[in-house]
This record gives sequence, structure tokens and C-alpha cells, in this order.
Amino acid sequence: MSLFAIADLHLPLGVDKPMDIFKGWDNYVERIENNWRCTVTEKDSVVVAGDISWAMNLEQAKADFLFLNALPGKKILIKGNHDYWWTTRRKMEGYFSKCGFDTLSILHNNAEIVEDLAVCGTRGWFFDAEQEDDNKVLLREVGRLKRSIEAAEKTGKQPVVFLHYPPFFENSQCDEIMSVLREHCIRQCYYGHIHGKSARRIDERTIDGIKMKLISCDAVDFRPVLVS
Repeated sequence: MSLFAIADLHLPLGVDKPMDIFKGWDNYVERIENNWRCTVTEKDSVVVAGDISWAMNLEQAKADFLFLNALPGKKILIKGNHDYWWTTRRKMEGYFSKCGFDTLSILHNNAEIVEDLAVCGTRGWFFDAEQEDDNKVLLREVGRLKRSIEAAEKTGKQPVVFLHYPPFFENSQCDEIMSVLREHCIRQCYYGHIHGKSARRIDERTIDGIKMKLISCDAVDFRPVLVS
């Protein structure tokens, strides 16, 4: 069983908001499905690190969940900045259960074991947050990241962190998030959110011993990336 990851699917199946208007995103839903089926098996797991659906609520996102649920493997979902359908973990899991979406699970203040790894993470926030409201959100996200990593550590497995927002960009970084990663000796961190030309400016690198990799859809050719 392998672990894969991808972010920023931006599925539009329940709303009229396709990404095809952007360069390089033509036929992207079909490309995601074809690449996924060629890469992932039923025994594998895939972390989908945010911006999963353009829907505004769970019912509106149902078509996107149907699409995801039908793809091979287990999907571990993390909130992104455009996931307005996101609600409490209890409500989401209840909705998935009611609809029979048995391959979907939520990562929120918890961790999930995949072979020798413990999947953990959270949405994150802007690395350059300056407004008071932004700082409040950032501190909440830091708390969620700590709780998720601590849950991962309790499993005895190696924690691997997934975020939606990048913890760094070019020569700047989110000190609050990076501090948590360093404190818990994290060795792998995957994130999305960055697209297009900006993606070429956030190359894979190692910071303080932490392997950092961008996994937004268009940056990885709409194909889930092997983590382990």
C-alpha cells in the first residue's frame, strides 16, 4: 500500500466554475481522473491537501464527492482556502456516511496511519499575515497543526505533514508554522495553493532538514505524487 498526495483539484461538478479558463487547465477533470487511475490502486491512500471543490455547502459538493469516492484508493481530505463547503468534522463524516462515501475521510485535529507513516496536518495560513484577524486565524491553525502532529506521534509512526498554504515562499517563511515543524522534527512537508508562474518560484527544497514539496494540481501535471 502506497501513500500519494495532490492538492487544488478545484472540482466544479456541482457548480458552474470550471478552471479551464486558466492556461494549462484544459480538460483538467478528465486529466485528473485518467492520471489518478493510472497511478493509484484500490489499496493506496491519497491526501488531498485543500481546495477540493468549488461548492458552497455539502449538498452542492455531492457531485464532487461522488467523483472522488469512485476513484481508486482511500482519500484523506484537508481544508483549503476555497473549501467553503467545509463544516465540522462530525457533520462531514456524518454526511459521508449517509451518502455512502466510504473512501473519504477528514483530517482535522487528528492523524491517520498509512503503513509506517502517520498522516497529519491542517490548512495553514498566509506566511506574511499582518492583520489582527489574520494573526488570530494563523494561531488557530498553529494549534491545529500541533494537535494533529501530537496525534501522529502517539501512533508511534513517522509523522508526515500536509498543509494547504505553503510554509515558505521564495525567501520568506511562516515562522510560527516552521517552528512547529522544527520542534517536532518533521522530515517531510507537502503543500498546495500556489499555481502557474508562481509555482516555478517555489521549487522543491530542504529547509532545516525538512523536505518541502509543492503538490498543487497544475504543478504536478494533475497526477498524484508518491510520498511513500
